[in-house]
Amino acid sequence: MQYENKTVLITGATRGIGKAIGIRLAKEGANIVVVGKTAEPHPKLDGTIYTAAEEIAKVGPGKVLPIQGDIRFEESIDQMVKTTLSTFGGIDILINNASAINLFPTEQMEAKRFDLMHSINVRGTFLVSKACIPALKKARNPHILNLSPPLNMDPNWFGKHLAYTMSKYGMSMVVLGLAEELKTHRIAANALWPKTTIATAAVQNLLGGDFLVQRSRKPEIVAEAAYYILQKPSFECSGNFFIDEEVLKENGINDFSHYAVNPEQKLMMDLFL
Repeated sequence: MQYENKTVLITGATRGIGKAIGIRLAKEGANIVVVGKTAEPHPKLDGTIYTAAEEIAKVGPGKVLPIQGDIRFEESIDQMVKTTLSTFGGIDILINNASAINLFPTEQMEAKRFDLMHSINVRGTFLVSKACIPALKKARNPHILNLSPPLNMDPNWFGKHLAYTMSKYGMSMVVLGLAEELKTHRIAANALWPKTTIATAAVQNLLGGDFLVQRSRKPEIVAEAAYYILQKPSFECSGNFFIDEEVLKENGINDFSHYAVNPEQKLMMDLFL
């Protein structure tokens, strides 16, 4: 089992991609820390940190720890890391998955929405990474993986949704910086992004509803790519911007049809590619 006795802290793990990665790595023996804001059932959001933890716990021999946390607040971050360390004794892998999205143009972008995206996507990712570095330094094959896109400087992406683009590219810049900064500690920092849209709560509730969901892939394709990335030697594999399809092809997987929500619909390419 590739991840036996490894502890994986995943932000935004209540549903979608975060939960899918938790399930995939739990199958391989990992201990999973489910970090999320949803502790009580929400009318528009599927599941809670506790239902996600129950689902993950069913698939593997490792332990699962649900933690209610909000990465906008430093004290919440410190508490989630402290609780993880007191429970498992270390952190081997950090998945910065938590993210906020709003595709409004600049004139319509309210300050509070701008602040939310930057406080979660950029500031939160930076501070969670910072808080985990001391533990990652002690791990055998430490990895940080951000769910963020390759840095594509095509003005098209800035013109369409400047505030969101800035925030996601901020996450990607964290990857570039940490890969270089943590090189001497052999801590890997990489990014992973899907080739096509993924059926998540954000797609359903904010972006395109069922129309776009039907033209999306399931989160499991991203989780499978993460499974392959995170077992690479951390001192050799850092500073990369991986695309899920490409990772799977490199590992001999070329049939992606079972990942489609609706195989009869044409898939929608994701942003930034």
